[in-house]
Amino acid sequence: MIDAGYTDFGFKRVSPGHKASLVTDVFSSVASDYDLMNDLMSFGIHRLWKRYAVHISHVRRAARVLDVAGGTGDMSVLYRDKVGSEGSVIISDINASMLANARSRLFDKGLINGIDYVRADAECLPFASCSFDCVSIAFGLRNVTDKARALASMYDKLKYGGSIIILEFSNVVLPLLKKIYDNYSLKLIPKLGEIIAKDKDSYQYLVESIRMHPDQETLKAMVESAGFSNVSYFNLSAGIVAVHRGYKL
Repeated sequence: MIDAGYTDFGFKRVSPGHKASLVTDVFSSVASDYDLMNDLMSFGIHRLWKRYAVHISHVRRAARVLDVAGGTGDMSVLYRDKVGSEGSVIISDINASMLANARSRLFDKGLINGIDYVRADAECLPFASCSFDCVSIAFGLRNVTDKARALASMYDKLKYGGSIIILEFSNVVLPLLKKIYDNYSLKLIPKLGEIIAKDKDSYQYLVESIRMHPDQETLKAMVESAGFSNVSYFNLSAGIVAVHRGYKL
């Protein structure tokens, strides 16, 4: 029986307010090693997943893009290349450490113009309605406490005709690969976190949160319930991750 008034934090059940605090602690802890761990955990394939997600967004030059839960800015850099000097990209993240990491990292790359930084909660984005041509969230939705509220907020900020892009870990569709992937992620990734980032618990949460995230069809229905039209999804690496795309029409 599911306990009402509580939500998932990995395999644990906690109050919504407590989850927000715990997730903040997780990402504050992993911020400095976030990029290195992403490369190690995915063998670098996360870069291809992100490129594909940006590709199917159909973002064009001069567009305005909001990168929700933007982390260290990988997606924002790709979107910036798409929108060019005439467009703009905003990285929003609720976690100050991740946002500071993104700013420092991108400044070091010389990416000073065309990307702005806003500390914001995905559930109540502080932007005017109909402000963006694309709203994107990559590997962030599963950490949001109230996903329906976040999707509604993203819908509100999107212009009519604009697209939402959700890149997230999902349900592996090949049984043999699923068994291998489960063993790898649940057993080896926390160990990598312990060795590389000196933080086993945070990476234990991250792999558990993947299992608690809605599967492809469930998330598709949630995106449709938020008001989006023509919602579809694309399995990558046999469903290890999926990209959901929808439109505000």
